[in-house]
Amino acid sequence: MQTLNRGRESQQIQEFIKSALVKTSLKDIVVGWSGGVDSTVCLYLLAHAIPVENIHVLHLPYNNSIINELTDLRVNGLRILKENVHEIPIRKMVDEIGKATGAVNDKVRMGNIMARVRMIILFDFSKKIGGLVCGTENRTEHLLGYFTRYGDGASDIEPIQHLYKTEVFKLAKQLGVPFSIINKSPSANLWDGQTDEGEFGFSYAQADEVLHRIFDLKQKPEEIKNIHVKTIQAIIKRVEQNKFKHLVPYLI
Repeated sequence: MQTLNRGRESQQIQEFIKSALVKTSLKDIVVGWSGGVDSTVCLYLLAHAIPVENIHVLHLPYNNSIINELTDLRVNGLRILKENVHEIPIRKMVDEIGKATGAVNDKVRMGNIMARVRMIILFDFSKKIGGLVCGTENRTEHLLGYFTRYGDGASDIEPIQHLYKTEVFKLAKQLGVPFSIINKSPSANLWDGQTDEGEFGFSYAQADEVLHRIFDLKQKPEEIKNIHVKTIQAIIKRVEQNKFKHLVPYLI
């Protein structure tokens, strides 16, 4: 992949954020913060782009809260107002829906419910403040279809969806995101012990290499020689299985 000009990339994203607010005649943005690198990078970009009083952060844990990590980020220079940080545990809401729908023993369905409950809260909060919902999806997740429709796939603005996951890590370092966050195993926190790469069966680095060659360089899978053929097949299979997510709703 091409070398990422992190300084220029950061500036371009900040200008994009500002322009989205100008286009919509709005001032405020709400972002769901999970403690992972994607949401943290988005938070840093927002903090560089717009006044701190217009940034609202929601931490929506199902399991253990890590709001203290966000407090540490604020103390160590992230310009987010304390009164604009809100924690809303979602376990009770998710479990009630899971019981009502019979999904409690299906971890995938429960994970989808979690993602959709979070987005309900984020969009309701955006209505309350009259602002936009900031998504935190990267290009790797988007191409792999690794998102919940009308859950984490729903947003008003997507600052980093054009960046592969490995590029997000590079940008995180340039922005000064702590290594404690950068070095975390990426996880959607959908169930205990869940990690993205564990669920995939391949790494983000492998996925980014294959996706870049196929989608950006228009190469054929057989032209990729430095990654095992079974890994390439697994990546392509996930893309194919989930490409319908980019096509719905189907129209007459």
